[in-house]
Amino acid sequence: MSAPERQPETHQVDIAVIGAGPTGLFAAYYAGFRGLSVAVVDSLPEPGGQITAMYPEKKIYDVAGFPEVLGKDLVANLVAQADSAKPTYLLGRKATTLDDAEGGADSGLVLGLDGGAAVHAGAVLITAGIGEFTPRPLPAADGWLGKGVVHFVPELDKHRGEHVIVVGGGDSAFDWVLALHPIAASVTLVHRRSRFRAAESVIREVEDLGVSMITDAEIVELRGDPVLNEVEIAPKAGERLVLPADTVVAALGFVADLGPISSWGLEVTRKSISVDSTMATARERVYAAGDVASYPGKVNLIATGFGEAATAVNNIAVALQPGAKLFPGHSTDI
Repeated sequence: MSAPERQPETHQVDIAVIGAGPTGLFAAYYAGFRGLSVAVVDSLPEPGGQITAMYPEKKIYDVAGFPEVLGKDLVANLVAQADSAKPTYLLGRKATTLDDAEGGADSGLVLGLDGGAAVHAGAVLITAGIGEFTPRPLPAADGWLGKGVVHFVPELDKHRGEHVIVVGGGDSAFDWVLALHPIAASVTLVHRRSRFRAAESVIREVEDLGVSMITDAEIVELRGDPVLNEVEIAPKAGERLVLPADTVVAALGFVADLGPISSWGLEVTRKSISVDSTMATARERVYAAGDVASYPGKVNLIATGFGEAATAVNNIAVALQPGAKLFPGHSTDI
């Protein structure tokens, strides 16, 4: 007797949030505040978006109420806040399709995920940031990922006492140098140009620490068996150098792509989605907030995303519940 056919995984919620970064997590909390059920979808395996993937150990200074806060601590607090909404997390899952439910958009939307799962929702809120991002590879490091080469440093302490080479000339490269300098045996910055893209204040901070910076040079070979233990660096002028290296941080930027979202009938310009003052997109019952949303005068800040998330959810509440008030009252009134 054959096994019964397994039915595709389905979820039924009021709001499907695409993106589990700060904006998406605050949107999940606010959905619960409005009495709406919510599912949060993200292609990354953990909540936090770019913060978790790229700079969990960095301090953030422009979030209201926090003179400074580590990225990982901000995410942990947002997750704890969102817990009151009892969200369904669908992490490590990519949103692939968006269709109107039977009966049209007024009856809701069906969000398709890779693997065949589906989320039936009254509305969809896209908080996908810059979209799915793929790190730019280090040409000489082909085959070394996971054997000494990394793109991000989610746990600094894993590199305590190591010899670390950071490759790149932007803000991320300098941030990793500053974060690793106090705990690594040595940190060396390698950049293929003589000029850096990072902020001048950060460059001066690294220079004041006496960090070795090799410019106009590239890593041409990595060596070690089975894991990395040294790299060869080729300057544009002069002799090649061989340095000890337990880890190479390839901070060369990344390529961002909205992926399937671009084909959902939205107005997409320069990898962002146009919205109106209610955060509504060109498609009925589809909203956007955070860095992925665009309108005249937009400033991409975490703080901006929080306000947009609240605006979007309140307008969704009105769309889903005829007669509901746009302004729900203050949380202190509960």
